[in-house]
Amino acid sequence: MSQPFSHSRIASVRPLAAVAGGRVTIRGSRLWGGGETLPEVLIGDVAARVVYTDRATVACLVPDGLPGGATPIRLATAPGETAFLNVGRPMATGVHQVDSPVFGSDGTLYLTFSGTRGDQSPVSVFRVNRDGVREPFAAGIRNPTSMAFDLSGRLHVSSRFDGTVFAIDSEGRTEQVATDLGVASGLAFDADGTLYVGDRSGTILRVTPTSQVSSFATLPPSVAAFHLAMAPTGDLYVTAPTLSTRDAVYRVDRSGSVTPVVRRFGRPQGLAFDARGALYVVEALAGASGLFRVREDGETEHVVAAPSLVGVAFDPGAGAVVVSNDTAYRFDDLP
Repeated sequence: MSQPFSHSRIASVRPLAAVAGGRVTIRGSRLWGGGETLPEVLIGDVAARVVYTDRATVACLVPDGLPGGATPIRLATAPGETAFLNVGRPMATGVHQVDSPVFGSDGTLYLTFSGTRGDQSPVSVFRVNRDGVREPFAAGIRNPTSMAFDLSGRLHVSSRFDGTVFAIDSEGRTEQVATDLGVASGLAFDADGTLYVGDRSGTILRVTPTSQVSSFATLPPSVAAFHLAMAPTGDLYVTAPTLSTRDAVYRVDRSGSVTPVVRRFGRPQGLAFDARGALYVVEALAGASGLFRVREDGETEHVVAAPSLVGVAFDPGAGAVVVSNDTAYRFDDLP
């Protein structure tokens, strides 16, 4: 049994949000007195596994089975001290994401079942309403990869298998709108209705509303996928993980000029802008994984701790969803 210490205090928890398996760090004073017995940590009513401790620091993994929302953290060595962690609520499992999900204007969430290369799953795209009810939405797209809505609210989905982009109407019917796009991953529309598609071999392609395709920008090839997000300014932001120990988030202006914005990520994945125009990027590098906010000065803030994520999307109403390969987690708000 961990023994309490007089004058023990919890000063902070970082990050302030997490999903099951994410590593959070509690800092304070006199949190551990040494010895072989580690401090006992409860998140909600569930014991958390402690993975590091010193006199002023305790790091632990968020346990499974928590209901989500604001959840108390307590240490046996700091009686009377309570901090709170925003825990993501699992809202959909049994999917297969390789990029960020997307929200419709009505708050419906769209998720893919991408599968291994060449597979064609019975359902290509699922939709999840605000009550958390999931239903099949579209079929027939082999390896659905990335999604984006056009100006009319019609969903578009890329296939990395055959380099095709499909449009899907409100009834789930698919229509091919562009082909020969390489290993198509990453989609984004600009304010003029032009579609941008990432070909992971090293090109951002531009597709006009009349389906004319041209090269827009060149980036280093990716070993995984391109991920795209359109900023409120009209600039395109791109991640493209390589074998480098440090990869950049790129900004591509309207002329196709490419500028690295930040090079602090080991394996950047999906990215998105919130309603205030702040950029969020998923980091998938083991030991530093989670969701990060990129500040205007290029510094990053760890916002959500998670063992493995691939994407993020912001609800037009409120809240956000982060996704691993197989699970979507909802936050009603993010710090």
